Amino acid sequence: MSLLQLSVYISFLVQEILIVCMGRFRAIKMIPLSYLLCVSALYIQGSCGQIVMTQNPETVTASPGDTVTMYCKASSSITSGSNNYLHWYQQKPGEPPQLLIYGASSRYTGTPARFSGSGSGTDYTLTITGILTEDAAVYSCQQHYDNPLTQ
Repeated sequence: MSLLQLSVYISFLVQEILIVCMGRFRAIKMIPLSYLLCVSALYIQGSCGQIVMTQNPETVTASPGDTVTMYCKASSSITSGSNNYLHWYQQKPGEPPQLLIYGASSRYTGTPARFSGSGSGTDYTLTITGILTEDAAVYSCQQHYDNPLTQ
């Protein structure tokens, strides 16, 4: 995160500090400058709310007809109420990514029934039941719970 992405506004009129981070406002009562510098250092190091997505396995070898499961883990929950903010994409060589699954478990229009998604909170899966040779592609998960969107 660059210093341009982190703006610290000090309001002496209302005696509070507003830390603006990735579009989120957090209010903190007036604190000593030494604490402010410490808090700012934590934000500059990248702990400013960005959700990290981890996917595994990196590579899958399968034969036609096999069932394959891929896993995606978010560094913090991407669920709010009954909504799961996770998409699965498929990208074949030389083509743009295609949306397969949205909301963790809903198949996008045209997505074959052999693709299914599940999960909530921080843990999600994409399962291909009865995989076909045409399913050879790169699969990626993306959260859209918070900005920046991360894969």
